[in-house]
Amino acid sequence: MQRTRTEGLAEESVEGSDYFHKVVDCQWACPAHTPVPEYIRLIAEGRYADAYMINWRSNVFPGVLGRTCDRPCEPACRRGRVEEEPVAICRLKRVAADNKGDVAALMPPPVTARNGRRVALVGAGPASLTVARDLAPLGYELVLFDAEAKAGGFIRSQIPRFRLPEEVIDEEVGYVTGLGGMELRLGQRVDSLKGLLEQGFDAVFVGSGAPRGRDLDLPGRQEAAANIHIGIDWLSSVSFGHVGKIGRRVIVLGGGNTAMDCCRTSRRLGGEDVKVIVRSGFDEMKASPWEKEDAIHEDIPIINYRVPKEFTHENGRLTGVIFEVVEARYDDMGRRKLVPSGQPDEHYECDDVLVAVGQENAFPWIERDIGLAFDDWGLPKVDETTMQSTLPNVFFGGDAAFGPKNIIWAVAHGHEAAVSIHLFCEGRDVGDRPGPHASLVSQKMGIHEWSYDNDVSNDRRYRVPMREKAEALKDVRLEVELGYDQELALREAERCLNCDVQTVFTDKLCIECDACVDICPMDCITFTEDGEEDELRGRLKAPALNFEQDLYVSGRLGTGRIMVKDEDVCLHCGLCAERCPTGAWDMHKFYLETTKAEAACRTR
Repeated sequence: MQRTRTEGLAEESVEGSDYFHKVVDCQWACPAHTPVPEYIRLIAEGRYADAYMINWRSNVFPGVLGRTCDRPCEPACRRGRVEEEPVAICRLKRVAADNKGDVAALMPPPVTARNGRRVALVGAGPASLTVARDLAPLGYELVLFDAEAKAGGFIRSQIPRFRLPEEVIDEEVGYVTGLGGMELRLGQRVDSLKGLLEQGFDAVFVGSGAPRGRDLDLPGRQEAAANIHIGIDWLSSVSFGHVGKIGRRVIVLGGGNTAMDCCRTSRRLGGEDVKVIVRSGFDEMKASPWEKEDAIHEDIPIINYRVPKEFTHENGRLTGVIFEVVEARYDDMGRRKLVPSGQPDEHYECDDVLVAVGQENAFPWIERDIGLAFDDWGLPKVDETTMQSTLPNVFFGGDAAFGPKNIIWAVAHGHEAAVSIHLFCEGRDVGDRPGPHASLVSQKMGIHEWSYDNDVSNDRRYRVPMREKAEALKDVRLEVELGYDQELALREAERCLNCDVQTVFTDKLCIECDACVDICPMDCITFTEDGEEDELRGRLKAPALNFEQDLYVSGRLGTGRIMVKDEDVCLHCGLCAERCPTGAWDMHKFYLETTKAEAACRTR
């Protein structure tokens, strides 16, 4: 881990962009690197449309993600170092979407001039729609293929309406398709990549998702097939109105978010006795903690350490599932292995089983003789930075690229792929990518006044209001979460610590009075002799134990000492800058926007 010297960072903010970006933990953790503190401040000011547009530029689907994101930003949130729970970043995103008003005038106008390039997009999910969003304003002619009658991909087909209303999907997909230059070939499945390439497209983007749910080949599977359903297919059938009921007793196999959607949907379609039965322990389940909480709140038990062995049946009808009871054992290296517990097998009766044990890619439509290489797991070999396959004019993104993840990852892949496609179509090196846009601006309004609220108060996370359980379970399309109202949104937004407002130190102004050391509430500033990083970390006022976060280290000061600040525990409260008599410390707002395809145009 390198430590970062302060010289030049304030003056050359772009050169220090990775350093300052990493300090904004929430933005660093977000795959699309959304400027989180910036849009939260705008929400606190009641500027919902502006907050929405910052999100739209970055993650394309603020209203969708404000309800369904896996929230990688929240475990990284610095508020979790002050108290137990992070800022409700995801649900604040929804606040911007719910209160934005009409933003049509803020969207890019449809482009009528074409650049002569044609790009095919396979699948109309979040990855392809992100590529379309980035390339349409540049004049590309885009042809979007999808087997379903409406665009949206798994956003529309697999996320239940009680979590994500269809009108939100329609609105945000519509913002993309309204940019112009797009031909939507919906209800048209692509059966051959070779055939698609023969149509003369300059590039092809594959964002077809991971459309196949894994099955369980157990005794009784074929005999009881009528009542054993693949989870993602079943959810899709519910979403499109093909399925409207299920048996009274339901077993859901699997521990991911799809399993949580299956069990909660079952409760709304007639399942009175619904159980989730998982081979792993509760804490090891892949489902997000809040998804498990919501299932338990709806009276759905989660039974762990059970491995399915057999589907029982009678006269061609499913009667239940037999499970082996296992337990977790750990070797000397801490590796876990599930082993038989010695307890007798258990039989759980049921009328229907939903299998939600994972998803996998299916590429029967991609010929193996066209120069596109696959790995041992049947996934295309894709460059993780450029999203380019071994066939130079074919790019991948979303679940189709690296297996099942979530919407925000698909968006991030789409942005990168759009940059690559544009560079490729211009005949340029797709690996020579423009840098991000970054800025660092002082927030000083007076001698000790800042343009942002720097109060660090202990204020616990505000719960998102929920619909009453009895009412929610009556209708599979009735949204459960009601979202924050504006008053609650303001209170939650005020919990943000403004991590993007950075402490910037100017060596030549420091008189080494140590006033900043005295006032720092986190003991994160130390004036000391220089040394090697490992040794230096151990003798700071508060030892810097998180090696994932750089140290902020000044140049040599007048006494020969250096200033060292541990960025990991800094709360960005600004007290050091308020106390400093010479202005050696200042608070600078850092803003970073990741590279979009349009930036590649400006570098020509």
